Amino acid sequence: MKHALFALALSLLAAPTAHALDLGDDAPMRTHRMRSVDGSRQSIASVAGPRGTLVIFTCNHCPWAQAWEGRITALGNRYRARGIGVIAINPNDPEEFPEDGYSQMQQRAQSAGMQFPYVVDETSNVARAFGATRTPEAFLFDQEGHLVYHGAIDDNAQEPDGVEHHYLRDAMDALLARRAISDAETRFLGCSIKFRDPS
Repeated sequence: MKHALFALALSLLAAPTAHALDLGDDAPMRTHRMRSVDGSRQSIASVAGPRGTLVIFTCNHCPWAQAWEGRITALGNRYRARGIGVIAINPNDPEEFPEDGYSQMQQRAQSAGMQFPYVVDETSNVARAFGATRTPEAFLFDQEGHLVYHGAIDDNAQEPDGVEHHYLRDAMDALLARRAISDAETRFLGCSIKFRDPS
C-alpha cells in the first residue's frame, strides 16, 4: 500500500506552472463572491485580514486534501485569529465527484471545525485565474495583497508526525514577523482540479 501511495505521489507531483501566479502578483477575482457553507456570499476581498490573506484550493473527495484537512483547518483557525484572513475554495465539478457537492461541503466544514469560509467556485474560473491545478494548493498574500507564498502545506501528507518542513506555517510566521520567506515556492502534491466547463 505504501508503495502504491508513493507511486501515486510521484504521478501527482506538480510544481507551479507557467500559468500560475508569480510571486508579487495580486490575487485575481478578489471581489468575486462565492457561496460559503453558511449560506453567505464571500470573496477573497471580504475575508482579507489586516496582516495578509490565505487562499487554499481544496475539496472533499481528494485523498491528499483529506490527508491535509486537519492541518489546513488548524492552520486556518490559528492564523485567522492572528490577523491573516483565510478562505478555502472548492473548484471541483460535483458532476464528476458528488462528494464535492455543496451539502457535503457543509458537512465537511462542520465536522472539521473550520472557522473560516469554505466556498464553491461555481464556474472554476477563480481557480483558472489563479492558475491553480491541484487540491490542496495554497496561495498566501501579504497585507498589500501581493503573493508571497505558493505551494504545499508541508512535506508529508500521510504522516503528520514525520513532517520536516512546515512550509505554509513557516511562511505565515515569516509574514507576521515581516521576515523574508525562505521557501516562497514549493512543490506540491494533490489531485488534479476537476474543472467545470468554461462559462
